[in-house]
Amino acid sequence: MGTVENGGVACNYKLRRRSYYGIRELGLLEKPKIPSNLRTVSMISLLRNGLYTRRPSLARNACILSMDAREKSRSTILESSRHKRVPVYVMMPVDAFGFDTSGNLRIRKLKALTISLKALKLAGVHGIGVEVWWGIVERFSPFAYNWSLYEELFQLISQLGLKLHVDLSFHSNRHASSSGSGGVSLPLWILEIGEHNKDIYYRDQHGFSNDDYLTLGVDQLPLFSGRTALQCYEDYLFSFVNKFESLFGSVIEEISVGLGPSGELRYPAHPFGDGRWKFPGIGEFQCYDKYMMEDLRMAASQVGKPQWGEKGPQNAGYYNSLPSGVPFFEEGEEGFLSDYGRFFLEWYSGRLIHHADAILAKAANILKKYQGNEGTTVILVAKIGGIYWSYHTVSHPAELTAGYYNTACRDGYDPVALMLSRHGAALHISCLEMEDSETSPASLCSPEGLLEQLRNVSKKRIIDLIGRNTNERFDKDGLWQIYSNCYHPQAEGLRSFTFFRMNEKIFRVENWKNFVPFVRKMSTDL
Repeated sequence: MGTVENGGVACNYKLRRRSYYGIRELGLLEKPKIPSNLRTVSMISLLRNGLYTRRPSLARNACILSMDAREKSRSTILESSRHKRVPVYVMMPVDAFGFDTSGNLRIRKLKALTISLKALKLAGVHGIGVEVWWGIVERFSPFAYNWSLYEELFQLISQLGLKLHVDLSFHSNRHASSSGSGGVSLPLWILEIGEHNKDIYYRDQHGFSNDDYLTLGVDQLPLFSGRTALQCYEDYLFSFVNKFESLFGSVIEEISVGLGPSGELRYPAHPFGDGRWKFPGIGEFQCYDKYMMEDLRMAASQVGKPQWGEKGPQNAGYYNSLPSGVPFFEEGEEGFLSDYGRFFLEWYSGRLIHHADAILAKAANILKKYQGNEGTTVILVAKIGGIYWSYHTVSHPAELTAGYYNTACRDGYDPVALMLSRHGAALHISCLEMEDSETSPASLCSPEGLLEQLRNVSKKRIIDLIGRNTNERFDKDGLWQIYSNCYHPQAEGLRSFTFFRMNEKIFRVENWKNFVPFVRKMSTDL
């Protein structure tokens, strides 16, 4: 989207007054003249030719972010404009841990894992990505942290000369597969609280919820043995740092802090594992737990529209709806461009950014004493989801339901990047193996367009990028696409790449012969 700042049709908004959480009541001076066929054709060519432009994000100046757009980034800017190489991490297997006959958690197939790690080291892999599960470490009761499993694993990895990307995971992966079986849950004492209060989890408009992640509505509520959710996350971070600080810089190089489902900053709008959603459905808004609804009512009252706080959009379709024909994602009086539509989307996305801002502020504060010293420096990382379908539409409905207020006339990732820059955090993005030409035209996908937009905001806000793949690829074309994106002319901030993930497929002869040259090419100074 190189010409996105050029002239063209733009949404023209007028700010009327400040309201709750810094949301502003908006007036539409001039309705954008958007050709109706844009819902089914690519926006990319229009943007490149200067026929359409994004309006700067309204959330950019919102009080919820507690920052000014002119604030200098705390991110570290490397002396070189480009990294000479991109270190490759490989994520641990999804089933790395299991229960023994006594019911105790252990590392599964330890001998096979050791051999695999040695092979990856010989291939040139820089490090291993490890999910450090809240549901394992603080499993049985509050403050009862048990790090023994990770002490054993980290020792094995470090002895083999590999580095660590640690993913502090406050979510569950029990619904990560279509079977929904096995996996790691949230801590058992959290689940016990949830049995009596389902509203500690996100809910959809039908009242359905899952126990994959706590709703951000409980961030400030002392519902967890006297602690708020934010205090639980902070205490976990303190315990981790106290246990493993001796490895910082020398072994642990990157620390990703979980912000939502799958560790990503988003709402669970597309719940794959429980059968409610299938690709390429637009998903559903997830704001119907009682705590978020109370927050919505307060926000609506602050703008003098209490009726807007009674419920979320009732004309936004269902999980598997397609963009066409869904009124809220159209241009009508009850659509996303209406006063109500803008109010709701500002609130919905703003609460998500506020959630990340609060968690990353705590993480940055805990880690600040390790910064600036070459021997102990670690990179703070935040993930976002790669919502690349319905991207070739005006409203980008799949992104809106996930919490990214990103449309053809509004850059929804800029306020996210601005928030990350305040905390010196790198942005972890996906889809690096994907090409638009490989997707179905009917799904209106553009992983390449999404990546280009994220590159632009990272460059603007001076934050580093870390990449990963969305789909498992071992073929030469897929691996070459990853390499091309890692060394893209605009990818100055790409610090590393995490391959998802280690399993028996990676070591098959036909895959290994492609994977090893890929890793070595990524790891060679240019």
